[in-house]
Amino acid sequence: MGVAIRVAGEGDRELIVRLLDEAFQDDPVSGWIFPDAEYRRRTHHKLMAAFTDSVFADGRIDLAEDGAACALWLSVPGEAHVKKGAEGEDGTEGEDEAVGLRELVDPDNERVETIARLMAEGHPAGTAHEYLWMIAVAPARQGEGLGAALIRHVLERCDREGLPAYLEASSERSTKLYERLGYSFTDNTLDLPDGPRMYPMWREPRS
Repeated sequence: MGVAIRVAGEGDRELIVRLLDEAFQDDPVSGWIFPDAEYRRRTHHKLMAAFTDSVFADGRIDLAEDGAACALWLSVPGEAHVKKGAEGEDGTEGEDEAVGLRELVDPDNERVETIARLMAEGHPAGTAHEYLWMIAVAPARQGEGLGAALIRHVLERCDREGLPAYLEASSERSTKLYERLGYSFTDNTLDLPDGPRMYPMWREPRS
């Protein structure tokens, strides 16, 4: 049976933040950002809320109709990608989004800023593509194919329109799912200082 999918609206914000918070509590990258488990339970949702608001502003969030899974997407244009934390195109110092994220989420936690910078610096430039920022499935519903259905929902459009797609897998184990969907590891990991690796993956459109 297919998965009913709709575009999320602002009224779904609380649900999406909760999904992301629950799904990523035990993720290796989240564990690196917030090493203390009790502190992570109290604070992690703030980072997920910031990500949710950013995608509501600049992208699109797809939501399984039953509320059990969501996917956060950004459509990245083909012109030069302006990296977060970098100077603006006119050479003036633009707003440092990595610093702003740390100050919003956890002001004394430099790892919030570090992860934002590394992801921005590693993002491919020069080719329009669909970027899967995050995907979350409620822990009790994992293994049912909901995540794959949400991703295919966008990849089918990518194939029709000839668009590549990009993501960063947060563990080597999760790369296997993405490989089945046509993504390939780019051969360059994002190495968190004294922490886990992330695996950038690229997918060319299928004809």
